[in-house]
Amino acid sequence: MNGGNHGGNESGHPRAGDGARLVGTSARRREDPRLLTGRGSFTDDLRLPGMLFAQFVRATIASGIVTSLDLSAVREVPGVVAAFDAEDLALGDITARLGRPAEEFVPTGMPVLAGERVRFAGEPLAVVIARDPYAAEDGLEAAKVTYDARTAVVDDAQALAPGAPLVHEEAAANTLLDVSMFASAGIDEVFDEAACVVHVETRTGRQNALPLETRGAVAAWDDREQQLVVRTSTQVPHQVRTVAARCLGLDERAVRVLVPDMGGGFGLKCVVGREEIAVAAAALRLGRPVKWTEDRKDALTASFLAREQHYDVRAAFDAEGRILGLDADIVCDMGAYSCYPFTAGIEPLMASAEMPGVYKVPSYRVRARAVTTNKAPSAPYRGVSRPQYVMVVERLFERAARELGMDPVEIRRRNLITDFPYTGVNNVTYDPGSYLESLDLCERTLREEGWYERRDAAFAAEGRHLGIGYSCFSERTGYGSTAFAQRKMEVVPGFDISEVRMDTTGALTVTTGTMSHGQSHETTMAQIAADELGLELARVRVHQGDTERITYGWGTFASRSIAVGGSAVRLAAAKLGEKLRLIAAAHWGLAPDQVELARGGVRRADGGGRMSHREIADIAYLKAHLLPKGVEPGLAATASFDVFNDGTFSNATHGVVVEVHEGTGQVEILRYVCVEDCGVAINPQVVEGQCRGGIAQGIAGALFEQVTYDAQGEPSATSFMDYKVPTALEIPDIGIQHLETPCAFTETGAKGAGEGGTIGAPAAVLNAVNDALRPTGVELDNTPITPETVASALEHA
Repeated sequence: MNGGNHGGNESGHPRAGDGARLVGTSARRREDPRLLTGRGSFTDDLRLPGMLFAQFVRATIASGIVTSLDLSAVREVPGVVAAFDAEDLALGDITARLGRPAEEFVPTGMPVLAGERVRFAGEPLAVVIARDPYAAEDGLEAAKVTYDARTAVVDDAQALAPGAPLVHEEAAANTLLDVSMFASAGIDEVFDEAACVVHVETRTGRQNALPLETRGAVAAWDDREQQLVVRTSTQVPHQVRTVAARCLGLDERAVRVLVPDMGGGFGLKCVVGREEIAVAAAALRLGRPVKWTEDRKDALTASFLAREQHYDVRAAFDAEGRILGLDADIVCDMGAYSCYPFTAGIEPLMASAEMPGVYKVPSYRVRARAVTTNKAPSAPYRGVSRPQYVMVVERLFERAARELGMDPVEIRRRNLITDFPYTGVNNVTYDPGSYLESLDLCERTLREEGWYERRDAAFAAEGRHLGIGYSCFSERTGYGSTAFAQRKMEVVPGFDISEVRMDTTGALTVTTGTMSHGQSHETTMAQIAADELGLELARVRVHQGDTERITYGWGTFASRSIAVGGSAVRLAAAKLGEKLRLIAAAHWGLAPDQVELARGGVRRADGGGRMSHREIADIAYLKAHLLPKGVEPGLAATASFDVFNDGTFSNATHGVVVEVHEGTGQVEILRYVCVEDCGVAINPQVVEGQCRGGIAQGIAGALFEQVTYDAQGEPSATSFMDYKVPTALEIPDIGIQHLETPCAFTETGAKGAGEGGTIGAPAAVLNAVNDALRPTGVELDNTPITPETVASALEHA
């Protein structure tokens, strides 16, 4: 599909001609030479003079009162320099809020170090500072903590049960958020009169985002600049600066946050962690650099988690398979605290606002709740609720197709949005996409490869269980301030700011408020700027992750980097391009409209000559007396960008072929096809990398990964022996096909691409598994689908 040329060329900003464009090509990643040769610099690589090392004394029970915390023996351990508890550091709580009435939302402060009350196993109680990491670990062993243990609340059913213990006294019924939305008039009658009503109740397992690099921070006081410099592995450096300054009672100017190379984040690092604030406080207190690196056990058990959700949903259909209404009850187990800045509402609000997705749903009603339990708190994780609600909606369509005797692909065709822009029953307006085209292409691919015949023949001839499953979905990307404000967030993300600056040699430095943790921003942002100004890619340097050099930024999450950050880069480069044209035109004695940007600089429209970037920069910096009147010396420009609508919507269809081995219950993926549309792909190879990585995480959630707890709230998955992570052997080769519907709301025509793979995979895998098991009468609705789950279901069929 080709939606035509993007309107960026009609925006009044001429773009450089003369030569092939970089946007739309798979330019080689600028990051790779450094990262693949071991020259990357991550938080744990940092070494500062006089550096100390931190680790945290953590609670060993899930719920209780700390009756005593004795650190005296810790301070006597050889190599230990200091040990601080909550009273020693006296820091304010980290509190995230929504501007909702008290009956809808209850804010809960998360102390940097827990004092009297413990709310999950692994909660930090004290920080131990030592001369080396080993002494810090020895110091932890010497800490003496006694508790008055209380009954732990370990799941949503227990949390909501009458008379349940309260995790927070202020949160009645252990409920942090309770909202009812979109109650369409007459929806009960719609269900009463429908030809077909289907029901799905599903639970999804709690997961860890599991970045390759765990969390970490190095904090040090810079006496010359009078600044606390915090180097940390975060997706949101400016938010870390804000919280650190507030907790420490400093001006924000007195805190600088720097982000080295980062080995993944996936949303886990787009919230502010209490440990990085404690490390900053310790460094300020001691006047020496302090480093903390999270070990894998703490990362699995005490870091931010996600995804534990319970859906109870009905759908009404007419006799021809057209959906008439959705009625949903959503409960999300958000753990012990709200994360900053998104709050505990991040998962239920996302699910309730966007569940209708790619389908024309005329009636909708939803209740969404965030409950608090004695588990590590939840944060956004790649896809945020969309893998779950897409799975539920796709299961409803599969079930309705079976009840109505229809083909499961055909029932989707009849309900997909095809006329754009489309405003849904959820008051969201969807920009143009290729919903039907992606489904048709995905199905055609599997049919032409012969998978339908192989599935039928395998069971008939050999009794093997092969199945085919699909999922159709959209990925809302490029959330602007308007979209986040609809959630009534007290802290409203959205815009991004970029500065471009050309030096005297004509080389360009670009700043962005987004933060790469593997998405290739050093390449894709440079492609955008280089195309705009007619530069070689090698002459563009992208700078990110420094609150001192970057005016402000919201970081990277929700697939916003290219859609929002890339648009700001393009606008800033266009502003600089105007200045280049003005200087060149004055040099030739021409009007600005008589010159144009070209590869390597500026050319006369009449073909009479060219000026290189270096020649123009020479005037701008070294011969300012030659500048035209009103043009200031130097070559720099700044621009911001925001999306003042409901965002942009990428879309895709995933098709999966699986074999379920009846003897072992194991699910083997034989074929995986992804047809995706993210608008203009700035770098198609990078988009494919995003798809493959996301799909791997989606498969992990569908088949393998789950954080479990015992009845006392003690985490059971404390290592990779228990937390099952797929390897390359379990992830199949993934076929990716691109469609392109340019976005009208961004400066590049691009939509986001970061989360789609994760969103579509669980639904497609689950549907394929159920298709394979259809001859047995077994039907599964929960994830992960473990071999034990399948074997047990078959045994009881």
